[in-house]
Amino acid sequence: MTDEPTSGGQTPVDPPVSSVAYKEPETEIVEEEAQAQEDLATTAPEVLADSLGEYLRAWGKRVRSGESGAVPVLVGLVLIVIFFQIEQSTFLSSENLVNLFVQATVFILFGAAEIYALLLSEIDLSVGAVAGVGAFVIAELIASPVNLPWWLGIAGGLFVCALIGLLQGSLITRLYLPSFVVTLGGLLGFTGVIIELAQIDKTAVGGVMSISTTSPVYNLVNANMSPALSWIVLIAVIAGYAAVSILGATRRRRRGLSAPPLAVVLLKVGLAALAGVVVVIICTRNRGTPLVPLRGVPWVVLLALLVIAVWSLLLDKTKVGRYIYAIGANPEAARRAGINVPWIRTIAFMLCSFTAGLAGLAYESRLGSIATDIDVGNLVLYAVAAAVIGGTSLFGGRGKMIHALLGGVVIAAVFNGLALMGISAAGVDIATAIVLILAVTVDSVVRRRGATSS
Repeated sequence: MTDEPTSGGQTPVDPPVSSVAYKEPETEIVEEEAQAQEDLATTAPEVLADSLGEYLRAWGKRVRSGESGAVPVLVGLVLIVIFFQIEQSTFLSSENLVNLFVQATVFILFGAAEIYALLLSEIDLSVGAVAGVGAFVIAELIASPVNLPWWLGIAGGLFVCALIGLLQGSLITRLYLPSFVVTLGGLLGFTGVIIELAQIDKTAVGGVMSISTTSPVYNLVNANMSPALSWIVLIAVIAGYAAVSILGATRRRRRGLSAPPLAVVLLKVGLAALAGVVVVIICTRNRGTPLVPLRGVPWVVLLALLVIAVWSLLLDKTKVGRYIYAIGANPEAARRAGINVPWIRTIAFMLCSFTAGLAGLAYESRLGSIATDIDVGNLVLYAVAAAVIGGTSLFGGRGKMIHALLGGVVIAAVFNGLALMGISAAGVDIATAIVLILAVTVDSVVRRRGATSS
């Protein structure tokens, strides 16, 4: 029996059933959507995961495909701690660990500063010199004959650092000068400014300006919170973090936006609380003598954690932060999307210099002074090392402030452990170089694996 002809006079032909290449359109679309959803869940598990199990499975796929995140540095940190504890049984003592935390804060703050430049696929070689200028300005403003209140002196020093970032960022973005050249010039030029500042101030003896031991600037590193206040601050911080995380995820889910499952949010809060409890327990143990006890979390640790938290919120939750990531990933695409690329890049360099000023504050507080012989070159190297060892990419567009925290702790652990073993400064530099090269190698391998998987 023949089919009825169509209106065009042609007889419709059924598709060959045995044809392997043929697919019903609806089936093909469904399969493509399923594959797209699987790829999306793999690259960003918090987008589609509805449970902790799904999230962990998607995260495992990311790790296997090359997106390992902070896993390598965490594994490396554990191995470093085990090695030094075997070599020196005092490495994990409360006295040494608190000293390590204080050492790490300077590296953390320098690393946080450098991350702003690295996210743009740029580099700032002047962070050490900028930190020195900011430290000298703070010291001069709070000392005789100016005698400004300590908080106003700190504000003045940080303001000067932000202006330096504005100047360098404008030269880079408006005149299209390479950041390497501009910031290298800044390193050399501001090193000279440090010398001039020391010569102008008559209280600087031999190029050294001392900080009064009664000043809050000095006590930032050399004073501790009381044990009770340490626990109160920890409870307040964890409660605030939990509230922001849970309410934020709930609000996004209610609006139909992507958000991690509640179990994942609670797991992150629990891990943060556990880490905080461990740190406070270590810091509140007596590190002094029975007659002169020494307990509590150093104030500078709170400063470093506060900076990491605030800058993380800025990068993750604000337009400026999202624009910085977009520019680092693809500047031309960001420009075509309507982003004011020159202005955002300038803001990033301002934030870089401002954070360097905070690092300079911690640096001079720890030493109790600031001198013209500040090693601005090594400070730059430690800034880049802290960011890259922690997991920030040298190629732009990928990195988080938590990477500065991890990288800073790794560098401090290497410094501290080798010092306990009596290794010379040359050995410390060699070890730090090896760790840095390994971190960059891991970053490069991860990027190649990710590209191959894509």
